[in-house]
Amino acid sequence: MLKTKPVDISDLRHLYSFESRYLDIDGFKYHYLDEGEGDPLVMVHGNPTWSFYFRELITSLSPGYRTIVPDHMGCGLSDKPHLSEYGFELEQRVDDLENLLAHLGVGENITLVLHDWGGMIGMAFAVRHPERIRRLVLLNTYAFLPPADYRVPLAGHFIRRAGPLAALAVRGFNLFSVGALYLASRKGLARDVKKGLKAPYNCWHHRLAVLRFVQDIPLSQADSSYAVAKSVDDNLARFADTPILICWGEHDFVFNQCFLDEWQRRFPEAEVHRFSDAGHYVLEDVPEKIVPLVQDFLQRNAL
Repeated sequence: MLKTKPVDISDLRHLYSFESRYLDIDGFKYHYLDEGEGDPLVMVHGNPTWSFYFRELITSLSPGYRTIVPDHMGCGLSDKPHLSEYGFELEQRVDDLENLLAHLGVGENITLVLHDWGGMIGMAFAVRHPERIRRLVLLNTYAFLPPADYRVPLAGHFIRRAGPLAALAVRGFNLFSVGALYLASRKGLARDVKKGLKAPYNCWHHRLAVLRFVQDIPLSQADSSYAVAKSVDDNLARFADTPILICWGEHDFVFNQCFLDEWQRRFPEAEVHRFSDAGHYVLEDVPEKIVPLVQDFLQRNAL
């Protein structure tokens, strides 16, 4: 039997010094951060990141806001269940987020900060509870069915279709997480940041969620999460009057220009900032630009 390794971030406390909290969901520990007081800012990560990705925003915003940042089940410091114990599908991710916010008593005036696949998870929650959402901050993400002119990267096709070979690549050699460290950043990541981003994915068993996230991307009606994604797509117009800030790294190997075009088509009033010196990990590449933009956006659109 393959052994698991404990996730050790003790030497990363200079970057990630927050207090870990846990919610029991069906016997598994769901890790989250809850820093500061005030209007709730709920930050939802994608794949293969975790709450570590939002550390700059948490540090900067928690003095004036309540920053709530979960790690999806199987990711970050959350438990890593087996596939027989947890399906790792979109609807479960939304249920987990909903359970967390109910547990914390967060029922209104929510600002969502979304990156990567966190966009679909966060907006699926928003579609369930549109009256609770007051502001949106979007960071190289999506929450609609893929645009007609979008072509899935070859790596995505391989992971979705290659079966045991994909599992060996993602879970055995950790190619997805490690590859993202080099492809998702335009400027290049510092050594300790690389270590932090990949720390939770340190063995075969801990990389199951990384694999399942890609396999769960809804591209056609045959995919199990397609109905949830279609519902989000159909209901995005409910947020036409919601203040929206989009911060977009232009060198994104996954969410390219057609995704930004689609956001702007649906929300022409959104405030958009493009960064020619940033990639998919836009918050890693230009935090010094994004943090003040988010602070200003929140102040100008105070609740």
